[in-house]
Amino acid sequence: MPDHRRAAPHHIVLSGWLYLFFGVFLVWPILQIVSTAFWKQGSGFTLQYIALVFHDPLLVRGLLNSATVAVCVTMLTLLIALPLAILNQRYDFAGRKLLGGLLLVPLVLPPFVGAIGMRFLFSRLGPLSSIFGFANGAGFDWLGKARFFGVIVVEALALYPVMLLNLQAALANIDPAMEQAALNLGASRWTAFRRITLPLIRPGLFAGCTIVMIWSFTELGTPLMFDFNTVAPVQVFNGLQEVSNNPMPFALVVVLLMASTLLYIVGKLLLGRNTETATTKAATAATPKKLTGLKGMLALLAMLIVFVLAVEPHVMVLLTSLTRVGDWYRTVLPHRFSLGHYRDALTDELVMPSIWNSIRYASAATVMAVMVGLGVAVVVVRSNVRGRNFLDILSMLPLAVPGLVLAFGYLAISVWAKQKFTTHLPGFLDVQENPAVLLIIAYACRRLPYVVRSAVAGLQQTPRDLELAAGNLGASKWRVLGRITLPLIAANLIAGALLAFAFALLEVSDSLILAQKEIVFPITRAIYALSQRLGDGLYTASALGVWAMVFLTLTILLANSIMGKKMGAIFRV
Repeated sequence: MPDHRRAAPHHIVLSGWLYLFFGVFLVWPILQIVSTAFWKQGSGFTLQYIALVFHDPLLVRGLLNSATVAVCVTMLTLLIALPLAILNQRYDFAGRKLLGGLLLVPLVLPPFVGAIGMRFLFSRLGPLSSIFGFANGAGFDWLGKARFFGVIVVEALALYPVMLLNLQAALANIDPAMEQAALNLGASRWTAFRRITLPLIRPGLFAGCTIVMIWSFTELGTPLMFDFNTVAPVQVFNGLQEVSNNPMPFALVVVLLMASTLLYIVGKLLLGRNTETATTKAATAATPKKLTGLKGMLALLAMLIVFVLAVEPHVMVLLTSLTRVGDWYRTVLPHRFSLGHYRDALTDELVMPSIWNSIRYASAATVMAVMVGLGVAVVVVRSNVRGRNFLDILSMLPLAVPGLVLAFGYLAISVWAKQKFTTHLPGFLDVQENPAVLLIIAYACRRLPYVVRSAVAGLQQTPRDLELAAGNLGASKWRVLGRITLPLIAANLIAGALLAFAFALLEVSDSLILAQKEIVFPITRAIYALSQRLGDGLYTASALGVWAMVFLTLTILLANSIMGKKMGAIFRV
């Protein structure tokens, strides 16, 4: 029944501040991009710049390539994740739990860092050429014209865990009695899966496909590492040098945003229909079917093959980081190993400042994300303020809005500020000189959904009676929050904060676009700069990637131990 009680004044004030936050830091950057792309100095509104994007054969080719990559990556991740989710949720066999955890390993490394290792593997005189006997002479150009497929494979192997988490959560929520009833009425297992299971997991399918498709459509780092320049995100990145006086990069970003929105709508129409009727909560958990003998071995082998393929980029990055410069040449494995690059990665004049920069940016962003996320959760779960569901949608929007778009939005604000404040430009709005504030805000907005979903889950599981009792005894709202609510949902907040911090530390799009001077480089921007440096650059970049991988692994394992099966909820849109 609808709640007709009047909203509490403090909830109204809180929701007002939250709407202001989203208006300034989420909606305004997007509107700033749109206005720049649709506004011509001296003549007002124009479609000329958007039209020019579609009249430029190179830009059109980039958009088509990006869309093709997105569709192929999504289909490949679905083909990988759906069988794995079924095996992990419906069956029990030796090694299932261990491999089920190991299958999440790709989450610990950004796709573009994994691309360093894959690029080395497929180099003309690299390990793969040696395995197939092509290392003599000029070797074999594996990537050559196949960079397109390299990008798809690396992104799919990095993003399938997002799909897997969503599908596992959806399968766990299905009432086994519904499938059993279909089987008892004579339906085959395939018919029961197609007519019962698939419609019921549609919300998880939609969430996974949407995030993977939009992520891969706007992924910047991986194509950059493969030198695959005919995709829209790289074309936007290459246009950064002209951004102050050329509206075309902004027009291309608007087209990317419209295309991402279209992808979301199509996914919603195809997979998101009737999600209310499709969503069901299992009254009793399904008992996994025990697989032994050959069937158990085949199931284990299937999971093991995916794990080996998924971990290959990580292994290559690790091996590259342990190789002496020039010692891995025309051979399957390096001649000699060394830990020197790890020392260099912690002493390099570019690396150490980038590590401290990332820690500062990510820490401040996490504090901001926790404060805003907790506020959103309180309004959504504990209040009856009108529009609270819309506030929840706004908080999850960063999962659907590409990071590239938000980063360019903050860049557009900086350009606007320079034109507005020609003499006294506020320092925090100058991206070229000091992007720290904008980077912190960008990181916080991008990772806010993790905190919101964690906090919402915690409040939904916490009885409100204790809070009401404390209030009835005269405790203030702040005292109730600090002494009752926060301790009860502390585990959820810690898990969300850990994930927000870890992923902010390795944020790619915002870092590559907003950090333009070495002195302000975060880790991911430093890794990219090192990978382009001759000599030991690629090896030092790999060592820095391994340090980041170790840290992120520990963080995700800690968050997973706190949240358990609810981890999938943070990747929902």
